This record gives sequence, C-alpha cells and structure tokens, in this order.
Amino acid sequence: MSTQPPPQPEHQPPPAEKSGMGAGAIASLAGAGLLLVFMLQNRQDTPVHFFFWRVTLPVWFIILASALLGAVVWLGFGVLRRHRRRVARRRARRG
Repeated sequence: MSTQPPPQPEHQPPPAEKSGMGAGAIASLAGAGLLLVFMLQNRQDTPVHFFFWRVTLPVWFIILASALLGAVVWLGFGVLRRHRRRVARRRARRG
C-alpha cells in the first residue's frame, strides 16, 4: 500500500482575456469618425446630373450614399467569396 496522494492534474492557467475591441473594430470606428468629420465639413449643396435626372443635393448626403454603396458592394464580395469557398470545400469532401 502506498501512502502517496493520488496525482493531481496539472494546473493550467486560465486563457488570457481578450480586450473588448479588436483591430478591425477600432479601424471601423476611426473610419466612421473620419467620414463624419468629412461630411460635416461639406454641407453645401451641389447639382447632380445622373443620366437624365438633375437634382440638387447636399454634398454630405452624396458622401454618405457613396460610403453606404461601397459598404454594400464590399459585403457582397465577401458573401460571394465565402460561398465559393464553401462550395469548394463541399466538392473536396465529395471527391
């Protein structure tokens, strides 16, 4: 009979806690802040000619609409990329 205590599992330190905001979130907030400043500095009206439409819009609105359109296109390309990768993985599993 042994009087030694049973072996204890090795104590593992808890995983390091991550900060609340990653680099992507910080970059996004900085970009949004710069966009807001740029929009506030460009509040005058300007004529816009698009095909046969002619309207007068504030420059800040044109900047905002352009940024939103760019974000939608960027997200769309990301969705397409993920879809293509998913299809490729599915094909690779099947043979």
